[in-house]
Amino acid sequence: MSRLADADPDCRQQGDAGVPVETVIIPNMRDIGDFSVRRILPAPKRRAVGPFVFFDHMGPTTFNPGAGLDVRPHPHIGLSTLTYLYEGSILHRDSLGFKQLIAPGAVNWMTAGRGIVHSERSSDTARAQGQTLMGLQVWVALPKAFEQCAAQFVHYSVASLPEIEADGARVRVVAGECFGAHARLETQSPLFYADVNLAPGGVLKIDADYTERAIYLVTGAIEVDGCCFSDGQMAVLKPAAEIIVRSATGAVFVVVGGEPLDGPRHLWWNFVASDRELIEQAKADWREGKFGHVPGDTDFIPLPEA
Repeated sequence: MSRLADADPDCRQQGDAGVPVETVIIPNMRDIGDFSVRRILPAPKRRAVGPFVFFDHMGPTTFNPGAGLDVRPHPHIGLSTLTYLYEGSILHRDSLGFKQLIAPGAVNWMTAGRGIVHSERSSDTARAQGQTLMGLQVWVALPKAFEQCAAQFVHYSVASLPEIEADGARVRVVAGECFGAHARLETQSPLFYADVNLAPGGVLKIDADYTERAIYLVTGAIEVDGCCFSDGQMAVLKPAAEIIVRSATGAVFVVVGGEPLDGPRHLWWNFVASDRELIEQAKADWREGKFGHVPGDTDFIPLPEA
């Protein structure tokens, strides 16, 4: 598996005339009501990286005292959501009855399967004090065999996530197996998600352990084989290429990936499915109030008109 290691100064592959980056994705800004997000996946150049079909960078957004995040209850099918924060907090509630405050470095992993409803809001304390909120939320499409599984929710604290430090890099393994460590989080398909903090002058080697991989820059800048990438960019890596990442000034980024999906996926609103009929059924179920309810939360987001 990938490990932190001393890097060869030349990261080009034998016989490869170019850099080991397949494409670079520049996010679009999307307004989600309380604030704007950078939408990285899906993109015209790339619909997915491994099973990751949706990738949002939230904030940083500052809420003044008295204001806060209010994403009303809404449904999901056919996916798992992973929420990972760098600043601020979000209070998660769902139709299974879970109520969980997520703080920076912790992990919320919600598997929708055949259907779940959840809300994401600021806690009373965060709303009273005000806060700056910044983090990532990604969706992982479930394999066809798990699309109709029962909904589940798990939370992992910062202390439960394995970390590796070497060569000026601190790697926190959030999901899957990578860099010589295995996260506690159980996933339904081969994938990995690692949060990396690279100190000035630090070096990180990313081996070709998975077919599809990508680097997303949260802050700072990195260099891969002579090419520079800055915050807000996603570099999709070429299959089988070993990657050497360097940073002269320091950077925070995530490395994600996995094996290709077992067929195409359809995305509509908050629904992901291998069969359009599953999405049409989910539309009808939400319209008719058949998804269940979030305890203590009577509001909801109606089905979009288009």
